[in-house]
Amino acid sequence: MYLIKSRLSAMIGAIIAAMAILVAGGGSAVAAPHTGEMFLTFIRHGESAGNASGLIDTSTPGPALTDKGWAQAAAVAEYLADCKFDGVYASTMIRTQQTAKPTSDRCHRPVTVEPGLHEIEAGIYEGQPEHEGGRDYFAAPLQWIQGNLDARIPGSIDGHEFKKRMDDSIQDIQNRGSKRATIFSHGGAIMIWTLMSVADPDPGKLQNDPLQNTGRVVVKGTPEKGWQLVSWDGTPTA
Repeated sequence: MYLIKSRLSAMIGAIIAAMAILVAGGGSAVAAPHTGEMFLTFIRHGESAGNASGLIDTSTPGPALTDKGWAQAAAVAEYLADCKFDGVYASTMIRTQQTAKPTSDRCHRPVTVEPGLHEIEAGIYEGQPEHEGGRDYFAAPLQWIQGNLDARIPGSIDGHEFKKRMDDSIQDIQNRGSKRATIFSHGGAIMIWTLMSVADPDPGKLQNDPLQNTGRVVVKGTPEKGWQLVSWDGTPTA
């Protein structure tokens, strides 16, 4: 009788453990997290209706791609045609998800939406012409790069909040098991996070070499040990 009870107890424990795994994974298999080096390829979305309008638009879900933007998205899929990546991620904004779609379709990898990858919220500068409000919009993010994360965009977020939400999404990407992730995000978010996160950042890139639509940045490293810039818009770092 004692042996039967012991075996029954072990069986119940195994069932409970299995159920816990299913609940945590939504009932499906989940890749084991890793702690090795990651390569992240950030790609800015194609031209959106917001870009074409010349107005600052950081709303969610925001405007869709223009015909030109769709053509740019198709070109990205050609560039990534070797499919040498293990995950496709996009922000909560329509324009990044649409830019990711041709790559997703070509490589048969689903697009995973990560909530922290969206554009830096413009606050009181939302809807202003880019040539007028752009400088003020980026005044606080420029301070973030210099180490003042307390600086806040009026009506929006500070550097601590921005860095945390981006880092949380990248940590989630690592937890999903991705070692070579392709991440479709936004110009401001990609450039500012990169310059806040990599060793020896060059803030001059914001003015001298800003990311255009479908421009890309590659970094390597880990959330635990930090990041190193590999290339900026196709140009390898020294």
